[in-house]
Amino acid sequence: MTLEEKFAHLQSTSMEEARAEGNAIIDTYREALEKVLEDHKEEALRQSETRIKAETVSAKQQLNQAMAKSQLELKRMQGKVQQDLKDKIFAETVALVHDFMKTEAYEDYLIKCIRKAINFADGEAMVIYINPSDENRRSDLEDALSTRLTISAEDFIGGMRAVIRSRNILIDNSFKTALRNEYDKFVFLGGDGIA
Repeated sequence: MTLEEKFAHLQSTSMEEARAEGNAIIDTYREALEKVLEDHKEEALRQSETRIKAETVSAKQQLNQAMAKSQLELKRMQGKVQQDLKDKIFAETVALVHDFMKTEAYEDYLIKCIRKAINFADGEAMVIYINPSDENRRSDLEDALSTRLTISAEDFIGGMRAVIRSRNILIDNSFKTALRNEYDKFVFLGGDGIA
């Protein structure tokens, strides 16, 4: 082989080796880049799934907060409506009580309550009060019961009160107290039995 042939052969062999090494380096680099790309895709997918979960949780929390706020507002509105209705019911009740106080049945009621108080006192000293609005009935009641009645300084709507000082007892059959007690106990029950 001549020197030029040797040189050509050497050049050709060197170029093939260089190409083979270059291709090997490129293949290795390509595989490394593909691995990096695959890892990056997996990481991006994990991050997006994590973010979706976090956003879903956040959206649910916001929805729950909005629902709770709405329920609270509804309960507040319901409470206000119920309070307004309760006030109207008891205003009507007071009007009915005033109508009742104009009847003979009211006078019979007073006599019955006063007799019970007298029986309860069992002869002990007692002061029996009637409402200022019942002052015109005082003499008829005193005649019917053979007892002295006192006009109260306080308007307790109607009914009677009695005080047995020796036993520190108040007998309260006043409409004001009865109405206040009923007002305090009164609640609206919802359709599901929840107050």
